[in-house]
Amino acid sequence: MTLAPIVLFCYNRVDHLRETIQYLANNPLAQQSVLYIFSDGPKPGLEDVEKVQQVRAYLPTITGFADVRIQEAPKNQGLANSIIGGVSAVIEQHGRVIVMEDDVICTTDFLDFQNKALDFYEHHPLVFSVSGYLYPFTIPASYPDEVLLLPRASSLGWSTWQNRWALADWTVPDFADFIKNREARRAFSVGGSDLIPMFQKQQQGLISSWAIRWSYTHFRQKRYCLYPFKSKVDHIGYDAGTNFGRFSRYQHAPLYEGEIYFTENLQLDPAVIQNLQRHFRPSLLRQLINRYKYGA
Repeated sequence: MTLAPIVLFCYNRVDHLRETIQYLANNPLAQQSVLYIFSDGPKPGLEDVEKVQQVRAYLPTITGFADVRIQEAPKNQGLANSIIGGVSAVIEQHGRVIVMEDDVICTTDFLDFQNKALDFYEHHPLVFSVSGYLYPFTIPASYPDEVLLLPRASSLGWSTWQNRWALADWTVPDFADFIKNREARRAFSVGGSDLIPMFQKQQQGLISSWAIRWSYTHFRQKRYCLYPFKSKVDHIGYDAGTNFGRFSRYQHAPLYEGEIYFTENLQLDPAVIQNLQRHFRPSLLRQLINRYKYGA
């Protein structure tokens, strides 16, 4: 098994970062894995400078990995720019990456799951990335497998390959044509009714999201994200995370310790997709707002 490097992005929450590192280091494969850490710079203001300094004082103390390579940005780049730049740099060198942020915790077999999935699905025609998280929606009892394909990417404990990542055009030059195409918008929204409003906000500069553009790349390539039937990561950053509001469909998920069996001949399951759409279906008021503001 070829071990992918871990790429971890952090900013100004040292307590969350310590917890993330502790969980990662509890993986037996951590001691054989290279950990790249990208520390974003502070925004103007003494309070933020002090918080970033606390993070950077902690980074050199991290142990439990084959090697820890730290890159500190002198100025604030924002989450999207940090992830796009950091993943691009590491994946070009290694061909594959496992990506974590500083507010995500994982099981002790998370790295084993991700590395095995990267090997197993490297040449699969439908798999574009691999998530360690599963949205808390109901999987039909009749679904036969322990992994599933969903038409949206994940930003929590995920992985991918260089030949997939290279297909993303982060400038999204075709957005104007896409947003005017009702059929294309409807097809993209199969992955969740929140996708179009999120995409509009990103393009208008209201949010800084790499993840919506990554989901759009999956859509344009007609490929999918592979999810486990139970989560191996959970998000702990609801208090002040970037792009996570007071209410989020990324709800707490119980961590699942145990082997997950892979299936070669995966296809989209209509019943699974229907339940996913129900999970992301907004309230009537939100539907009206989205239709008025975003045409979604």
